Amino acid sequence: MQVPHNSYITSCPVGCDSDLLPTDIFLPEGPLKMCSACGQLVSQCSEAAYLSSMREFDDPEGTWPIGSASRRLKQQTGRIIKKLEMLLSTSRNNIHLLDVGCSNGSFVSAACSYGVEAEGVEPSPGPAQHAVNAGLKVHQGFIEDVNFEKSSFDALTLFEVIEHLKDPLSLMKECLRILKPGGYMVLRTGNTDSFTVRFMKGRWLYFHLEIHGGHVSFYKTSTMKLLAEKAGFEVHSIRTHSVGLYEKGDIPYLPYRFFKIFSETLNAPSKLLGKGHEMIVFLRKPL
Repeated sequence: MQVPHNSYITSCPVGCDSDLLPTDIFLPEGPLKMCSACGQLVSQCSEAAYLSSMREFDDPEGTWPIGSASRRLKQQTGRIIKKLEMLLSTSRNNIHLLDVGCSNGSFVSAACSYGVEAEGVEPSPGPAQHAVNAGLKVHQGFIEDVNFEKSSFDALTLFEVIEHLKDPLSLMKECLRILKPGGYMVLRTGNTDSFTVRFMKGRWLYFHLEIHGGHVSFYKTSTMKLLAEKAGFEVHSIRTHSVGLYEKGDIPYLPYRFFKIFSETLNAPSKLLGKGHEMIVFLRKPL
């Protein structure tokens, strides 16, 4: 592998035994590298830089949203619960759900408010304790260390987690183990095969470690499907949405507003063509 000796990631996170080649997406730590076999993108950041960037998640306040963000979380949670009811052919009161990487439990709380039996697991002690203090059922530690019983859950959620991992396959296999046969995992991450990445390249803040701590591994729909199938999941659906052409502050306000409105006209085709920069994936454990 031709990677700097101090790079945190030195092989394809999807599990390909192929070279990582430089791309034209330039970041402060060097250009993103791409697996020559599957196209997965990875950061060249050092392990020290990665660990330093992950400290933001030690904040006991975690990622609990406020104001309009809280309302959006409630709405998004409702849509996910409704979808799970349909897929599992049961009512929400019969769904036992685990949120993996739950921070201080905002999604767990929202799911419980809809009548779901929801709990979470979070490696950072501060946010996990904050969730427990709020009366939520949250386990502190990595999912592999908690030792959940086999086939414990009807559904799992994994939101904005997998892009932090250099070895996602072990996590995915543990998720498969604790999921009931016929159960579903809902996963959300970025999509590199998007109109946004094609236009913005290294300007997309999602790639930037100092903005989004721990973001080191970047998926597209095909690499997500490959990883899921290697772990033993069936892919039910992969959908994408949202387009961005400029980050706020890149250009003056009026041109930014024009391009923002224009990007909104691309939302429908981005969904149709799988070219949105946000990806939501529904995976099923075989019976």
